[in-house]
Amino acid sequence: MAQGKFISYLRVSTDKQGRSGLGLEAQRAAVEAYLNGGRWSLAAEYIETESGKRADRPQLAKTLAHAKALGATVVFAKLDRLTRNVDLLRSLVASDVDLAFCDLPHVPPGAMGRFLLTQMASVAELEAGLISERTKAALAAAKARGVKLGNPNGARALRGKQAGNAQAVAALKAKAVQRAANLTAIVDDLCSRGVTGARAIAAELNDMGIVTARGATWHPTSAARLLDRLQ
Repeated sequence: MAQGKFISYLRVSTDKQGRSGLGLEAQRAAVEAYLNGGRWSLAAEYIETESGKRADRPQLAKTLAHAKALGATVVFAKLDRLTRNVDLLRSLVASDVDLAFCDLPHVPPGAMGRFLLTQMASVAELEAGLISERTKAALAAAKARGVKLGNPNGARALRGKQAGNAQAVAALKAKAVQRAANLTAIVDDLCSRGVTGARAIAAELNDMGIVTARGATWHPTSAARLLDRLQ
């Protein structure tokens, strides 16, 4: 049963999400459910529009300063809505502000909670390292089989004067199909590790430096088309 003062920190990934409220209501509902019962007050709510991998969080800094001044606990709807950056999580643990996570009710505020979060950060760091090693191994194996992992000509090769005609369109489609075939091993490895959604696969491919058939970065729509071609 919640007691005392709380400040909620909500994060959305893009300006579009921030304007539309996508994800905010679900996060607010999680906070309300976590605090339900007891004698408590929600002193403030801070909303951050930022990537989960970025450590630069001006609203989070304001949240922590406000909580420290009030002696309040900062409550987060979900740990993965806070950050996927291990160093940022460690800095929060060192902030001396009590933290609460609605999806981790067994992690209490205070010294014990900070200890448990430190252990979680260490496990996350280990997992990130293992994922990196598996990814590099998959890339090396694909390269050994002769798979080309990048477009050597870049996007300019796709922007000729004839790009709008049927022949160019057919060539683009053929290149996309070939690109999908070349990425089969990479996608299979991602799926084997539980990375299955179009958004997650797009993020992983971008992190690995792999471009689309057009030489561009991946987006959920292009990743979804890739998955469709591989089915």
